[in-house]
Amino acid sequence: MKNRLEDLALKVTKWVGSIWSIIIHTLVFIFFMVLLYLGYNPERVMLILTTLVSLEAIYLALFIQMTVNKHSEHIAEISEDVDEIQEDIDDIQEDIEDISEDVDEIQEDIDDIQEDIEELNEDENENENKEKIEN
Repeated sequence: MKNRLEDLALKVTKWVGSIWSIIIHTLVFIFFMVLLYLGYNPERVMLILTTLVSLEAIYLALFIQMTVNKHSEHIAEISEDVDEIQEDIDDIQEDIEDISEDVDEIQEDIDDIQEDIEELNEDENENENKEKIEN
């Protein structure tokens, strides 16, 4: 039942903002002006018109407020989603920083290994040179 009323409120609010609403309201206003022109009791015609306009304004205010509340709920949900996404981004950023540090450490290890290889090659070359000299 609540969803039906909320759906109705959204539909009414959407309809009130349409061109058809303007046309119908204009026709109703013209109808009451024609009643005055035809000689109907002006006090009674104006009483009915102002009563209808007042009731419509009250209901429109309620429907619009329901729509605003619904949109506020959606905005709150979206805001929560954005906060969760921001947390995920922060976590990913931390992971990237950790990976970057790991890559730096691996690069240092590679450099150390490269130096060790160069030293071994130098030692081997020295040993070969010594053997050649001895022979």
